[in-house]
Amino acid sequence: MAIATTSPVTGEVIKYFDEITPEQLESKLALAAASAATYRLTTVQERAGWLNNAADHLEEEAEVVSRLITKEMGKTLRAAREEVAKCVHGLRFYAAEGPRFLEDVPGNAKSVGAKRTFVTYQPIGVVLAVMPWNLPLWQAMRFAAPALMAGNVGLLKHASNVPQTALYMERLFHEAGFPDGVFQTLLISARRVEQVLRDDRVVAATLTGSEPAGRSVATIAGEEIKKVVLELGGSDPFIVMPSTDVDRATDVAVQARTLNNGQSCINGKRFFVHEDIADAFLEKFVAKMGALTVGDPMDDATDVGPLATESGRLDVEAYVDDAVSKGATALVGGHRLEGPGWFYPPTVLTGVTPEMKMYHEEVFGPVAQVWTVTSLEEALEIVNGHPYGLGSNLWSEDEAERELFVRDVQSGMAFINGNTTSYPEIPFGGVKRSGYGRELSDLGMREFMNAKTVWIGEDA
Repeated sequence: MAIATTSPVTGEVIKYFDEITPEQLESKLALAAASAATYRLTTVQERAGWLNNAADHLEEEAEVVSRLITKEMGKTLRAAREEVAKCVHGLRFYAAEGPRFLEDVPGNAKSVGAKRTFVTYQPIGVVLAVMPWNLPLWQAMRFAAPALMAGNVGLLKHASNVPQTALYMERLFHEAGFPDGVFQTLLISARRVEQVLRDDRVVAATLTGSEPAGRSVATIAGEEIKKVVLELGGSDPFIVMPSTDVDRATDVAVQARTLNNGQSCINGKRFFVHEDIADAFLEKFVAKMGALTVGDPMDDATDVGPLATESGRLDVEAYVDDAVSKGATALVGGHRLEGPGWFYPPTVLTGVTPEMKMYHEEVFGPVAQVWTVTSLEEALEIVNGHPYGLGSNLWSEDEAERELFVRDVQSGMAFINGNTTSYPEIPFGGVKRSGYGRELSDLGMREFMNAKTVWIGEDA
């Protein structure tokens, strides 16, 4: 894929970008390594100050940056503004809480025959971040803010269709006062990621993206014995039980399935509704999905914009066409919208079976699959049979059902009576083929730190 900003609304290329040369890449790697050697010695107060400066700059430029995000990947301007605000919050969160996360943790000195023992958390160096286009600022920021607060240095290889957002991030941290080379964007193609990851100056990596991309990065990192964190998406369940408010559940179900134009890894894609309320849920859900306005993402009246890429729409079409050809029913939507751009309407399918590709894989677009189930246990059996395990969602007022769900659902996150989302305050990540490791919170910061054990004996 060429490195370019291409309008998802029209399909026209707005601006091409040249890949950096081998010489430029070497210069950036050398600068990153040199910066890591000195940046690790800065104080937590200095790093917190720079993060707060970055938050101030981003807040001042919020409208310009929001429009840039919408232009590059097609999310609604309203959603882009929310993403920018979330990044401002994330920067300020790590500036405020990072010093506490970095404090030494004392141990039981007496039990190990020491005068004093503790764990101290230290930065490990240059970390490569391979990031996707769907949340182009937030996905990269939730790596950058904790990594820079920890004293690490970041190299960003962003998706090829959001180069302007990627370059903006480098400029943001530079203007916030971070030393040269602490955060750099690499305009390179995917085929050059291996070279960077194998370089001895790069000590670890984090990737958010597809399962094949994750498998490739994990293989390389394993061969090089380097730490890697993977977030590989999911096909998250949204389970609705009779005790819940169906109106509220369907409102959030619509938000879940159409947030970011349906291109979010953690929001509900597979909806399991108890038979006692299935008819009522479907009637409301289909009506609300069908009433959404699809159109220009810059227009505040638009609910759903285009998909980010032409290939992405082709993938969604292929999943839906395959399912319908094998017996599934589209209750609303189900066909691309004619005209320029990569628009696909909100779609609700029933009758999805294991013979269909979408049963086992992730559909990255505004397409919902709905099943009727007789119990929470039946829903969980189907849910846990899926290869992914990122987020999960239950709607129930029954305490026993909530406890069963939390205990038995195979996912990295379990949300009850609220839309699955990410917060800097709590860990984010999955299990099974959704990846491993955690982002955000103190756990995300410590993924790329050396938890060094210190033992001090009695004076001789």
